[in-house]
Parts: sequence; C-alpha cells; structure tokens
Amino acid sequence: MNKLTHDDLMGLEEYSRARDEFRSRIMAHKKHRIIKLGPNMRLHFEDRLVMQYQIQEMLRAEKIFDAGGIQEELDTYNPLIPDGRNWKATLMIEYDDPEERADALRKLLGVEKQIWMQVEGHEKVNPVTDEDLERETEDKTSSVHFLRFELTDDMVKAAKQNAAISLGVDHPFYSCQCDPLEDRYRSSLAGDLSW
Repeated sequence: MNKLTHDDLMGLEEYSRARDEFRSRIMAHKKHRIIKLGPNMRLHFEDRLVMQYQIQEMLRAEKIFDAGGIQEELDTYNPLIPDGRNWKATLMIEYDDPEERADALRKLLGVEKQIWMQVEGHEKVNPVTDEDLERETEDKTSSVHFLRFELTDDMVKAAKQNAAISLGVDHPFYSCQCDPLEDRYRSSLAGDLSW
C-alpha cells in the first residue's frame, strides 16, 4: 500500500474548506472498519484514508504548517497503514465504570496477544502487538493497543477471493468469537490486501 506523502495532504486553509465533506466521507468509510469483539472491545481497522484524515486533523489541531512538523506526523501515522499483506488495527478496551475498567485492565493482562483473525480454510493469526512502545505493566494492561495481523500469500489470495473472515478473543478473563464478517466489513478489509 502506498504511504502518505506531503503531496497527499491539504494545507490548513484548503482543509478548513474541505473538512466537513471529508469528515462525512471518513465517517461513512469507518463504519465498515470498526468491529465489536464482545461487549467491551472494538477493533478499529486502519487504512490509508483513515490515516490521511488523522494527519489532517492533527495538523489542524496543532496548527502545523511547516515541512518538518508535517513530516513528523507522516512518520507517526504511516506505519499504521497496511502494506498489502497484513491488517492493522487499534484495539479499544471499553468499560464505562472507572472501577470496573480498572479491575478489568488488571485481569486482562496479555489480552492483545490473544485476539485472533482467521481467513476461512486457514489457521488463526494472532497479532504482533504494540510495536511503537510497551503498553502493559506487571499490574495491568492498557485500554488501547496497536495490532498487526500478518497473513500468508494463501490467506491474502483467499480473502481477495471472498473467503469468510472471522475474529475472536481467547483470554481466560475475556473470550468471544464473532460470526464471520458481513460482506460490507469483509470487503472493506479485503481491500487492504494486494495479491
């Protein structure tokens, strides 16, 4: 997949004019890239368009217009774009009650490594996790993790040919398996792959 460059980004004034329309487009796009894993977890699958929006929003919020600052944002977000042989996602662990959340994060140590994806007819794939920094202590895990699911060529080919895609979590404290993804989600994720 193509990484983003300076040429893919709008200047602050141009983005200000285009923001509402671009934001609506992104929200519609993201609807098919957020998947619930049971009652308290969601995976947000990242791609080039989502990262372009994230960068534009960061440039706007921080009023960054110089080449060096823009490059820093590109360097931060480009690694989250799938490369055609993997899926990249942000795991969000969500509990509304602060005490329940704190208790769950203590019990969920290592959960990010127990999430899996499976292309029909192939083995489950557990992710490479938190490559940017350690997000877990001896006592608790973080409520946000970054995941990369590496696929074999055969998995990529099968996914591109409409094979079912399933997800789940196998952790002693939190276990679930989703039904195979509906076509709109499956198609969106298959679009991240190149074969």
